[in-house]
Amino acid sequence: MTGQGRLALAIVFNIVITIAEFVGGLLSGSLALLSDAGHNFSDVLSLILGYAGEKVSRKKPDPVYSFGLKRFEVAIALVNAISLVAIGGYIIFEAVERYRHPVQIRPEILIPVAVLGLAGNAFSILILHRHKDASLNMKAVFLHLLYDTLSSVAVVAVGTVMLFTHMPVLDLAVSLLIVAMIAYSSLGIIREAFRIFMQGTPGHIDSGEVYRRILEVEGVGSLHGLHIWSVNSAEVFLSCHVCVDAGRGTVNTDDLIERMNRMLEERFGIRHTTIQVENELLCGLDGKSGKCCR
Repeated sequence: MTGQGRLALAIVFNIVITIAEFVGGLLSGSLALLSDAGHNFSDVLSLILGYAGEKVSRKKPDPVYSFGLKRFEVAIALVNAISLVAIGGYIIFEAVERYRHPVQIRPEILIPVAVLGLAGNAFSILILHRHKDASLNMKAVFLHLLYDTLSSVAVVAVGTVMLFTHMPVLDLAVSLLIVAMIAYSSLGIIREAFRIFMQGTPGHIDSGEVYRRILEVEGVGSLHGLHIWSVNSAEVFLSCHVCVDAGRGTVNTDDLIERMNRMLEERFGIRHTTIQVENELLCGLDGKSGKCCR
């Protein structure tokens, strides 16, 4: 089954889980279960948006969108992460209200519904695990499900404890724990999406190391105008201006570019490059042009 097919299957399961947990939360009076339902609802949105993001981001380039719509999956991941933060804020508000005005909790309803949610989330994780690193969007979707699974475990544990002792504060504590997990997973996604939109160097690539490695390629005299960025969570692009080493005589520029590209792909996984080879500093530095290899 393809990644998109697995997403569609996970959507169906999570819709059922969300409805069951919401109804169960109302009947049992458990904020933790309602929080888990809210988290699951965000999972449904995440999965639906993720499905759309995967479809749209595969649109081929055209004269208007020369990169295609590859960044659409990053935008969807950002929307998913922000929605999680909003849900976390609501859970905190509701926890404060529940602390001020305690509600009777019925663990005999809470536990079986939470177990159902746990089973559904675990199944969703299982079917999406192979594709979790395919894109930032899929990573966001997978994290939604992973943290929801962990929160379901906590809800089951709280319900089990409350079968033997009445401690509603545990229900509130688990709700806040869920919020903490939501914040942790969301901020990482938001930070990565921001880096991509601002065309920052990917975190796994050291631009200084790339600069040094290019200078080590035989025939390269100097390097300037180095830019490294990504259009989505997987594809890294590089552009730079290279001045040939005049001391080596005539340089075969096609061969030089080919050797640079081979090095960049083997060492850094960079396959999309635009390399301008110069005998003189054509673009100029500090507003001046002239010899670039001294």
